[in-house]
Amino acid sequence: MEAVKRHWRRWSWSIVVGIIALVLNLVVYFVLPKEIIRAIGAYGYAGAFAVAAIANASIILPIPYYPVIARLAQVLDVWGVIIAAAAGSSIGESVAFFVGRAGSGPIQETRISRFMERQMRHPSRAAIVLFAFAAPPNPAFDIAGLIAGALDLPFWLFFGSVFLGRIARMSLVAFVGLTID
Repeated sequence: MEAVKRHWRRWSWSIVVGIIALVLNLVVYFVLPKEIIRAIGAYGYAGAFAVAAIANASIILPIPYYPVIARLAQVLDVWGVIIAAAAGSSIGESVAFFVGRAGSGPIQETRISRFMERQMRHPSRAAIVLFAFAAPPNPAFDIAGLIAGALDLPFWLFFGSVFLGRIARMSLVAFVGLTID
C-alpha cells in the first residue's frame, strides 16, 4: 500500500507540473507583445532557431518558448519555422548530451533512468527511445540526453533522433499556433 501511495505522489506531482507548464505557456501566448514577435520575426528563421536553441540549452529548468514558435508560425512560412525550431531545439538539447559525455555528476537512480540506460545500450532501441522522448513535451528528456552522453552514444544518432522527434513536436506547436489567434 505504501508503494502505491509513493507512486501516486510521484505521478500527481508530474500532473501538477504539466498543468502549470501548460497554463504558463498559454498565459505567455496571450500576453506576448506583438512587438517581441516582430523583433524576433525580423531575424526570420534564425530567430526561431535561436529561441528554440536557447530555451532547450537549459538543463532541467523549463523555459516557455512554444508561444514564440506558435506566433512565428503565423507570420513566417510554417515549415521553415518548424525546421528552424527543430534544429535549434536539437542543438540546445545537445548541451545535456555533452554534459553527460563529460561525466559531470551522477544521475539520480530512478525507474525511468534505469529504463533509459538499458535502452541506450542498444543503438537501434536508443534511437527509438530518444525519438519517443523528444517528440512530446517531456521534462524527463534531459535525463535521456545525459544518459546518452554518459554511455558514449554516437552524437549523430542522438542528434538525428532528437531532430526527427522535434520536427514532430514543433509541427504540433506551429499548427496549433495557426489555429489560435
